[in-house]
Amino acid sequence: MASKQAVHMKHGQGETSYARNSSFQKAEQNRMKPLIEEVITDLCSSTSSLLHGKIVIADLGCSSGPNALALVSTAINAIHNHCVQLQQPPPEICVLLNDLPDTDFNMVVKSLVTLRQSKNPVVVTGVAPGSFYERLFTSNSLHVVCASNSLQWLSKAPEDLTRNRIPAFDIDEHARREMLPMVREAYEKQFRKDFKLFLELRAKELVSGGRMVISLVGTRSDVIASKFSLFPGIVAQILSVMVAEGVIDKENFDSFYVPLHGPSIEQVREIIKEEGSFSIKEMRVHDPTAEMNIALSSPRKFVNNLIALFEPIIVQHFGEVMDEFVRAAELHWSLDVDGSLREERVRTSRAMLVVSLAKA
Repeated sequence: MASKQAVHMKHGQGETSYARNSSFQKAEQNRMKPLIEEVITDLCSSTSSLLHGKIVIADLGCSSGPNALALVSTAINAIHNHCVQLQQPPPEICVLLNDLPDTDFNMVVKSLVTLRQSKNPVVVTGVAPGSFYERLFTSNSLHVVCASNSLQWLSKAPEDLTRNRIPAFDIDEHARREMLPMVREAYEKQFRKDFKLFLELRAKELVSGGRMVISLVGTRSDVIASKFSLFPGIVAQILSVMVAEGVIDKENFDSFYVPLHGPSIEQVREIIKEEGSFSIKEMRVHDPTAEMNIALSSPRKFVNNLIALFEPIIVQHFGEVMDEFVRAAELHWSLDVDGSLREERVRTSRAMLVVSLAKA
């Protein structure tokens, strides 16, 4: 991405890898299945010969591990079931997976090989490394685009903060509360810019009438939260302890930004309407608290999820400090004697937004 930050999940198959700490993301992918199946049914039933005997499906921000093929597999199964039901030959299927170049594409490619060797009617598979805030495919070449749990990641830290050297999370609590509206506004501005660009790019790559199903972490309302976003806030609290202990430098801490923003459903709807390339077929909002509680139900799960999500960006900015980070994270959990951290998960305004779109 433009910020050159290592915005990818932790590689490998180890205990703290994303592959073994992505149950929350898997649950959200499952919630996308009905919308993807509906999209496939609409496209395969189209009387306008939209597919012309072939269908190209792209998953943007696929990451690696067991979730990498979940969305495209849902689409392929839906195509198969539809064609069997109507006793018609399936279209040729091309599956394309995208994520940032630092993603563990060795695992992704092995998964694609397995997919091609299955009984599913997949003809072509491929990977497209790069940011989905850039052009990835040729014009009018895609029929279906999916993106799960990825669009909350920004192309870079908000320029209004980095340019003016405003910390995203001031160590001083009073200063932090005073700056929070400005910080949130900067993140919202960057999200608006990035999401609008994403829609513009996908409109060029999708055929007329092409479909898109996306999900992202958001908020339940437009009310400005009284605290920083849950996970970036937790990471910042842990890092601030490391500043107090002299493990990391305060100036370095002040220049650390997590390029992550959860928009409200009102903001998402407004940007889609403003950009103008897509019509909204359906929008769903649900509370992810149950899945979040399962994913973070013990000290080990809590720490492992933080490492899986944030180790690359922390190490890139601060160097090899993960041993100290793990110790501080474990301490953060152990000091939660009154359950305030777990209560915060319940009270958080986080919501999962799922949107089905059609290109005009």
